[in-house]
Amino acid sequence: MTALDETDSRLLAALQKNAHLTAQELGEMLHLSPSQAGRRRQRLEAEGYIEHYTARLCAQRLGLSIQAFVQVEMASHNPEQARSLAALLATRPEVISAWTLTGEADYLLRVFCADLPALNALLHDVLLPHPAVARVRSQIVMDQLKSDAPLPT
Repeated sequence: MTALDETDSRLLAALQKNAHLTAQELGEMLHLSPSQAGRRRQRLEAEGYIEHYTARLCAQRLGLSIQAFVQVEMASHNPEQARSLAALLATRPEVISAWTLTGEADYLLRVFCADLPALNALLHDVLLPHPAVARVRSQIVMDQLKSDAPLPT
Protein backbone atom coordinates (compact mmCIF):
# COMPACT_ATOMS: atom_id res chain seq x y z
CA MET A 1 0.00 0.00 0.00
CA THR A 2 1.34 3.39 -0.94
CA ALA A 3 1.22 6.47 1.25
CA LEU A 4 -1.24 9.18 0.30
CA ASP A 5 0.19 12.29 -1.27
CA GLU A 6 -1.58 15.64 -1.48
CA THR A 7 -3.08 14.81 -4.88
CA ASP A 8 -4.52 11.56 -3.52
CA SER A 9 -6.01 13.46 -0.58
CA ARG A 10 -7.58 16.04 -2.90
CA LEU A 11 -8.96 13.26 -5.12
CA LEU A 12 -10.52 11.50 -2.12
CA ALA A 13 -12.02 14.76 -0.85
CA ALA A 14 -13.52 15.48 -4.28
CA LEU A 15 -15.00 11.98 -4.58
CA GLN A 16 -16.56 12.20 -1.11
CA LYS A 17 -18.41 15.30 -2.26
CA ASN A 18 -19.38 13.85 -5.64
CA ALA A 19 -18.70 10.20 -6.45
CA HIS A 20 -19.98 10.75 -10.02
CA LEU A 21 -16.95 12.78 -11.07
CA THR A 22 -15.49 11.46 -14.29
CA ALA A 23 -11.79 10.94 -14.87
CA GLN A 24 -11.94 14.03 -17.09
CA GLU A 25 -13.46 16.16 -14.32
CA LEU A 26 -11.06 14.79 -11.70
CA GLY A 27 -8.13 15.46 -14.01
CA GLU A 28 -9.20 19.06 -14.47
CA MET A 29 -9.61 19.56 -10.71
CA LEU A 30 -6.27 17.94 -9.89
CA HIS A 31 -4.30 19.25 -12.89
CA LEU A 32 -3.76 15.71 -14.20
CA SER A 33 -4.63 13.99 -17.43
CA PRO A 34 -7.87 12.00 -17.32
CA SER A 35 -5.90 8.75 -17.56
CA GLN A 36 -3.67 9.72 -14.61
CA ALA A 37 -6.72 10.68 -12.53
CA GLY A 38 -8.45 7.43 -13.47
CA ARG A 39 -5.39 5.34 -12.55
CA ARG A 40 -5.13 7.11 -9.19
CA ARG A 41 -8.80 6.42 -8.48
CA GLN A 42 -8.35 2.75 -9.41
CA ARG A 43 -5.27 2.47 -7.16
CA LEU A 44 -7.11 4.05 -4.23
CA GLU A 45 -10.00 1.63 -4.77
CA ALA A 46 -7.66 -1.37 -5.00
CA GLU A 47 -5.77 -0.33 -1.87
CA GLY A 48 -8.99 -0.02 0.13
CA TYR A 49 -9.04 3.75 0.63
CA ILE A 50 -12.33 3.79 -1.28
CA GLU A 51 -14.59 1.05 0.05
CA HIS A 52 -17.66 1.65 -2.13
CA TYR A 53 -19.87 4.30 -3.66
CA THR A 54 -23.35 5.14 -2.39
CA ALA A 55 -26.18 7.57 -2.94
CA ARG A 56 -27.40 9.67 -0.01
CA LEU A 57 -31.18 9.60 0.08
CA CYS A 58 -33.57 12.09 1.68
CA ALA A 59 -35.19 10.43 4.71
CA GLN A 60 -38.08 12.92 4.74
CA ARG A 61 -38.91 12.26 1.08
CA LEU A 62 -38.95 8.53 1.86
CA GLY A 63 -41.45 9.08 4.68
CA LEU A 64 -38.92 8.48 7.46
CA SER A 65 -39.73 11.41 9.72
CA ILE A 66 -38.17 10.07 12.93
CA GLN A 67 -34.42 9.74 13.39
CA ALA A 68 -33.26 8.45 16.76
CA PHE A 69 -30.24 7.14 18.58
CA VAL A 70 -30.92 4.08 20.70
CA GLN A 71 -28.59 2.95 23.46
CA VAL A 72 -28.77 -0.74 24.28
CA GLU A 73 -27.50 -2.22 27.54
CA MET A 74 -26.92 -5.96 27.57
CA ALA A 75 -28.33 -8.23 30.27
CA SER A 76 -25.48 -10.63 29.63
CA HIS A 77 -22.23 -10.37 27.72
CA ASN A 78 -22.48 -13.96 26.58
CA PRO A 79 -20.80 -14.14 23.13
CA GLU A 80 -23.64 -16.23 21.70
CA GLN A 81 -26.27 -13.69 22.79
CA ALA A 82 -24.15 -10.85 21.42
CA ARG A 83 -23.95 -12.63 18.06
CA SER A 84 -27.70 -13.20 18.18
CA LEU A 85 -28.36 -9.50 18.80
CA ALA A 86 -25.95 -8.53 16.01
CA ALA A 87 -27.77 -10.90 13.64
CA LEU A 88 -31.12 -9.36 14.64
CA LEU A 89 -29.82 -5.83 14.05
CA ALA A 90 -28.54 -6.84 10.62
CA THR A 91 -32.09 -7.81 9.59
CA ARG A 92 -33.72 -4.54 10.65
CA PRO A 93 -33.82 -1.91 7.89
CA GLU A 94 -34.65 0.80 10.45
CA VAL A 95 -31.21 0.33 12.02
CA ILE A 96 -28.88 2.05 9.58
CA SER A 97 -25.77 1.79 11.75
CA ALA A 98 -24.73 0.15 14.99
CA TRP A 99 -21.65 0.50 17.14
CA THR A 100 -20.31 -1.31 20.19
CA LEU A 101 -19.25 1.11 22.90
CA THR A 102 -17.40 1.50 26.12
CA GLY A 103 -19.29 3.02 29.03
CA GLU A 104 -22.85 2.50 30.24
CA ALA A 105 -24.40 1.46 26.95
CA ASP A 106 -23.04 -1.55 25.12
CA TYR A 107 -24.45 -0.60 21.71
CA LEU A 108 -25.48 2.60 20.00
CA LEU A 109 -27.95 2.32 17.14
CA ARG A 110 -28.89 4.99 14.63
CA VAL A 111 -32.41 4.37 13.42
CA PHE A 112 -34.89 5.94 11.00
CA CYS A 113 -38.61 5.24 11.41
CA ALA A 114 -41.75 6.49 9.70
CA ASP A 115 -43.30 7.78 12.93
CA LEU A 116 -43.32 7.45 16.71
CA PRO A 117 -45.46 4.28 16.72
CA ALA A 118 -42.91 2.63 14.42
CA LEU A 119 -40.07 3.63 16.76
CA ASN A 120 -42.08 2.36 19.72
CA ALA A 121 -42.65 -0.98 17.95
CA LEU A 122 -38.93 -1.31 17.22
CA LEU A 123 -38.06 -0.69 20.86
CA HIS A 124 -40.84 -2.68 22.56
CA ASP A 125 -41.57 -5.44 20.07
CA VAL A 126 -38.11 -6.10 18.63
CA LEU A 127 -35.29 -4.95 20.91
CA LEU A 128 -36.60 -5.33 24.46
CA PRO A 129 -37.89 -8.91 23.99
CA HIS A 130 -34.43 -10.08 22.92
CA PRO A 131 -32.91 -12.16 25.75
CA ALA A 132 -29.59 -10.30 25.61
CA VAL A 133 -31.16 -6.86 26.09
CA ALA A 134 -31.59 -5.45 29.59
CA ARG A 135 -32.47 -1.86 28.77
CA VAL A 136 -32.88 0.56 25.88
CA ARG A 137 -32.80 4.33 25.93
CA SER A 138 -33.73 6.41 22.94
CA GLN A 139 -33.04 9.98 22.00
CA ILE A 140 -35.12 11.40 19.17
CA VAL A 141 -33.31 13.80 16.88
CA MET A 142 -35.01 17.18 16.87
CA ASP A 143 -32.77 18.74 14.21
CA GLN A 144 -29.56 17.69 12.53
CA LEU A 145 -27.18 20.64 12.62
CA LYS A 146 -24.51 19.01 10.46
CA SER A 147 -25.09 16.28 7.92
CA ASP A 148 -22.85 13.24 7.81
CA ALA A 149 -19.67 14.86 6.62
CA PRO A 150 -16.85 13.49 4.51
CA LEU A 151 -13.91 12.05 6.38
CA PRO A 152 -10.94 14.37 6.77
CA THR A 153 -8.30 13.54 4.16
